[in-house]
Amino acid sequence: MTRPERDLVAALRAELAAIDPSRPCDRGAEAAGLAAGPTPREGPVARLALRLGRGSLDRDRDQLDRDRDQLDRDRDQDDVLAPRGLTALRAFDWAASPEHCRMAYLRGLFLARGSLSLASGRTHLEFVVPAADAPVLASQLDEEGLPAAWRVRRGRGVVTWKSADTVGLFLRRIGAGGALLELEARQVARALRGDLNRVLNAESANLQRAVGAAGRQIAAIDELDADGRLAQQPPFVRMVADARRDTPEATLGELAERLGVHRSTVQRALERIEHLALHPDEGIGRRTRRRPNAKARNALA
Repeated sequence: MTRPERDLVAALRAELAAIDPSRPCDRGAEAAGLAAGPTPREGPVARLALRLGRGSLDRDRDQLDRDRDQLDRDRDQDDVLAPRGLTALRAFDWAASPEHCRMAYLRGLFLARGSLSLASGRTHLEFVVPAADAPVLASQLDEEGLPAAWRVRRGRGVVTWKSADTVGLFLRRIGAGGALLELEARQVARALRGDLNRVLNAESANLQRAVGAAGRQIAAIDELDADGRLAQQPPFVRMVADARRDTPEATLGELAERLGVHRSTVQRALERIEHLALHPDEGIGRRTRRRPNAKARNALA
């Protein structure tokens, strides 16, 4: 990530850490989420841990360490207890908790175990948890309408979102405010720049094709004029040739509007001119069998 992107992520985490839950149950839920991670080192998160009660967090972490040790022993034996979630998630009763407690818990878990990346215009949020916790956490997030993918990476569970919309919804629900608005504004600006670049690239490509076609047509007109074949062409073909010479920058539609005919009629006349220039033996002493349409005849009248 660039420096501004890192600063934005840091500001967002600081904003979440500054939230002071008013309900005691929310404070306990957020403390449980924080207890699922290592000792906080970020200043705002460390201060949050102190506010929520450092002593209780230490006791919860000691219990979690004992649970993890027990889980490892059980997995080595018969892998029976792993599905029961005897890990960090045991510190919080998800099923019996209301939504506001769940969001407080997820906020603490994000500050303890989550990371947000905005590199190269892509939004990526992940939780790195014990391997047995990953499917449990993914299931809990799915219950809240925030479906996430999970996998095991180097022995640790990784629960991931790569959708900017889902990440934004999650951050909004756990309390992000000003920093999230800045993040969304940057995403909108990035999307607008991308759309503008695509439009400009398309217009540039169309302009280059038009300039190349006009150059070929004028060269063909000059060649036919030099060997006398242009004078032997139907009047409308000569009219199109003169119009192209007078306005080499004009599009086919502009030429058609000037001559009062359909665009396809002008295109066929120019294609005939280019064809004759590529085949010197054609068009000498012969007139075309194709007659102009009604609009072309009216224009000639």
